Amino acid sequence: MLCTIGEMAKQLGVAPSTLRYYDKEGLLPFMERSEGGMRVFKDNDYELLKIIECLKATGMQIKDIREFIYMVIQGDETIDERLQLFKKRKQEVEKQMAELQETLDVINFKCWYYETAKEAGTTMVPDNMKNEDLPTDYCNVRAKLRRE
Repeated sequence: MLCTIGEMAKQLGVAPSTLRYYDKEGLLPFMERSEGGMRVFKDNDYELLKIIECLKATGMQIKDIREFIYMVIQGDETIDERLQLFKKRKQEVEKQMAELQETLDVINFKCWYYETAKEAGTTMVPDNMKNEDLPTDYCNVRAKLRRE
C-alpha cells in the first residue's frame, strides 16, 4: 500500500519537510513518485526511515547516513562495512551516554546539596560535611567538583 509524504511523516512523528530534506540529501533513493510527481512511500520504507531517524538521533552526519543507505542498496557484499559502521556508532553513543551520566551525577549531587542547604537554611552545612556523611554516590562527585 502506498502512502503520501504527509501520512508517512505522521507515522514517523516528523514534519513532512524532514522527509523532503532526506530526499533532497539523497537518503531516499528508493523514493517513488506518483504520476503527478508527488512523493509516495511503500509500507516497507517505514523501517529504513526509522533507521535514518535513529542514526540521526545519535548525531550521525547526513553524509554517513547516505553512505549507509548506499551500502544497503549494494547488498550483501557490504555487510561487514555496515557492521563496522554500527559498531563505531555504538562506541560513540556509549561514550555520549557515559558523558551524560557524569553530567546527571553532578546535577543529582547539586540537587541533594541545595535540598540539604535549604533544610539547614545555609550552604555551610553541606559544604562542611565530611565524606562519610555524604550519600555514598556523591563523594566522588564532590571530590571531582573541588578539583575543577
